[in-house]
Amino acid sequence: MSGGAERNGGAERNGVKILLMGNPNVGKSVFFTELTGVHAISSNYAGTTVSYMEGEVQLTVDGEQLSVKLIDVPGTYSLKPTSEAESVAARFMEGGASAVICVLDASNLERNLHLALELRRYDIPVVYALNLIDVAERRGISVKAKLLGAELGASVIPTVIVKKQGLDELKKQLETLLSKKNTADNSRNISASCNDCNACPTKGGCDLWKTAKEITRRVSKKEGVGRSFLDKLGDGMIKPFPGIPIAAVVMGAIIAVVVGGGKFLEEVVLGPLIDAFVVPFFEWLFALFIPEGMLLNILVGEYGIFVISFEWIVALILPYVFLFYVVFSFLEDSGYLPRISVLFDNIMRKIGVQGGSLIYAAMGFGCAVPAIIGSRNATSRKERLVITAAICFAIPCISQTGALISLMSAYSWWMIPTLGLLGMFLFTAASLIAGKVIKGKVEPLLIEVPNLLMPEPKAYLRKLATRMKHFLVEAEFPMMVAIVIAALLKETGAIDTIAVHAAPLVSHWLGLPAEAVVGLLLGIIRREMSVAPLLELNLTSLQAFVGGTVSLLYLPCLSVFGILVKEFKLRVAATISISTVLFALLVGGIINQIGQLFI
Repeated sequence: MSGGAERNGGAERNGVKILLMGNPNVGKSVFFTELTGVHAISSNYAGTTVSYMEGEVQLTVDGEQLSVKLIDVPGTYSLKPTSEAESVAARFMEGGASAVICVLDASNLERNLHLALELRRYDIPVVYALNLIDVAERRGISVKAKLLGAELGASVIPTVIVKKQGLDELKKQLETLLSKKNTADNSRNISASCNDCNACPTKGGCDLWKTAKEITRRVSKKEGVGRSFLDKLGDGMIKPFPGIPIAAVVMGAIIAVVVGGGKFLEEVVLGPLIDAFVVPFFEWLFALFIPEGMLLNILVGEYGIFVISFEWIVALILPYVFLFYVVFSFLEDSGYLPRISVLFDNIMRKIGVQGGSLIYAAMGFGCAVPAIIGSRNATSRKERLVITAAICFAIPCISQTGALISLMSAYSWWMIPTLGLLGMFLFTAASLIAGKVIKGKVEPLLIEVPNLLMPEPKAYLRKLATRMKHFLVEAEFPMMVAIVIAALLKETGAIDTIAVHAAPLVSHWLGLPAEAVVGLLLGIIRREMSVAPLLELNLTSLQAFVGGTVSLLYLPCLSVFGILVKEFKLRVAATISISTVLFALLVGGIINQIGQLFI
């Protein structure tokens, strides 16, 4: 499936297709963005680009302006697949292309050359982009690009793609490769470069790792330079000391920025603005031409569309979503997340998953959908299912987290960390139980720890803007649907009828007001909508904590259910969804019943 731009007629008619290949963490998605203008989500760790992106790059070939299809193939270390992402990459190469852009990491050349040598097995013209030369220079590594090109039998363009260095040269070389007068020569040169070698990779007679090592020795030179502060810090982050203290500081900073900053924006900036100006404006506007009654109440009543849409979406959810992406995008681009995975791998393996699964859990705090898709990079189906189940059971998306913070903090500051600890316990329990039930094994952690970098400002801001745009486009409509349903349920009196039938569960077992059934209904559409209605009720502290617990564990929303069906089929999706609902009601009820004993 493509996750990229629409194809236009020009690209389809000329039939030209270019594959963008490379190891994970070499900046491949940034190349895609710069070449096509399609804003792929690029990250400094493996597993982001699992669903391939597709866009178009404008090239001038033989004097003709062409829109050429460019496919960002999932990052892979080899064309002999060991994961689903690598299988996709291998299938793309088997399907053929007009040309290939292979991105190499100049600071880790030997590892990257294994894939570069494998590409020689195909009669497809290749241009190599030698990226991250600035990082290599920082480490005292210099690479002779022309000599490397002679070894590979193709052009090698030095680049620092986040600064657009080498981009124009790369496009010119692509135009040359695609030129009709050069196509035949390109094919012959590729074949010749293999056939003239006694240990040709296409013959299967050489060790590609040995060949990569020999080429690296010939084309690169490492000078003795002092290690930079970032290099030393990066190494320290994967050791218990100072790695654990650093992790504690990072976690504290995340809480301060997301929770503290979000609360400030909600209560000091956006909330008062909406209450003082936005809502009164719409109340005045609709009152001018709509008489009092049901229609006016649906628009600007207690659950009015033009009241709670601003109060819930803009003031309650948006600040936390924005600040989460500010922090998460920085951690991605810096290369910190893989270091956390290595640091806590031993602990994670005790609960049945790799340390690398922490990356998917962190992604799940943004949204469970990309986290589940990203888990395709896991090396076993069991690991995918275990981490997916744990995410669905105990990881709230960021918009739901924002709503939970607002709910809990309205009663007691200590309820926030208490719910957080409960979530950690349930994440552990879900992982352990799923690990016992699901057959198979979890492979040892094999993860690349990328360079620790300060994110490039323009690339970072572009990623942040793209993520917020995706959130607004993908989340706004379902949330508005939920708000419209809430308004209709309230004003038609349907909520009272439903509340009567749900009283044994909602009021007696969970101890919540009858009107809390609205949250259970709306939570099916969007998870944060299971929390927002509780903010309108006069709850006790116990009721607020029970409601927050139920919301935390509640049914995955429709978009998550859809991706579960797509990735694991209907039976798995139904099993996880039904289990989360039953578990949420069970745990919430137990907390209420125990809490009642102390009141």
